[in-house]
Amino acid sequence: MEVLRSILSCFSSRSRAQSHHGLWSSGASDKNKSMVEQLQRYGVIRSTKVAEVMEAIDRGLFVPPGGTPYHDSPMPIGYNATISAPHMHAACLELLEKNLQPGMRALDVGSGTGYLTACFALMVGPEGRAVGVEHIPELVATSIENIKKSAAAPHLNDGSLSIHVADGREGWPELAPYDAIHVGAAAPQIPEALIEQLKPGGRMVIPVGTVFQELKVVDKKLDGTVGIRDETSVRYVPLTSKESQLHAR
Repeated sequence: MEVLRSILSCFSSRSRAQSHHGLWSSGASDKNKSMVEQLQRYGVIRSTKVAEVMEAIDRGLFVPPGGTPYHDSPMPIGYNATISAPHMHAACLELLEKNLQPGMRALDVGSGTGYLTACFALMVGPEGRAVGVEHIPELVATSIENIKKSAAAPHLNDGSLSIHVADGREGWPELAPYDAIHVGAAAPQIPEALIEQLKPGGRMVIPVGTVFQELKVVDKKLDGTVGIRDETSVRYVPLTSKESQLHAR
């Protein structure tokens, strides 16, 4: 749910992410596999596992009709929300990979069309849990239908993947603690509830700020202490109430 505003610092030694126009423009990538290959070519995807998962989950199933799902840009999905650009999804999967191993638990706050939640489900497997939280009921219903058409459908059927209508600022305590938490909208500050739901040894990726935003990586150490570092400057829609989002201008 963002427009990238600066170089992805974690990839600066091997790639230069462009401005909000993304890494490539219209026509450069028209299929899911070639989209992933472009992300590998630019150095955003380095992990074989991340590449496999993004190839398996066809982004075209999660972008509304009329969109350009394989171009590197965010897309509107209605209700003043967007689906993130492919390079941002890839970057977040790379940052969270070690916390998305089989059997682990992952929470996707602001799950939107369900794309990243579906990716999480493939990574943690049927023995893990992938949970999406979205406060727009219509988006939850649409995301479930999207997932049913995707490679993550078996995880929805066996209950290892679930999407819930809820305020993402409160997380989803019923299945906490989580090894990985991803937040797809910018909070003024990191919600305490999400820190509490992060497992010792877990990692959260969350954009923080209002006018100026930073993608922050939050690591909870085994002793419960928390370390936070800035990853890159970004531009996301705000993490706010359902009413504020629907009436945003």
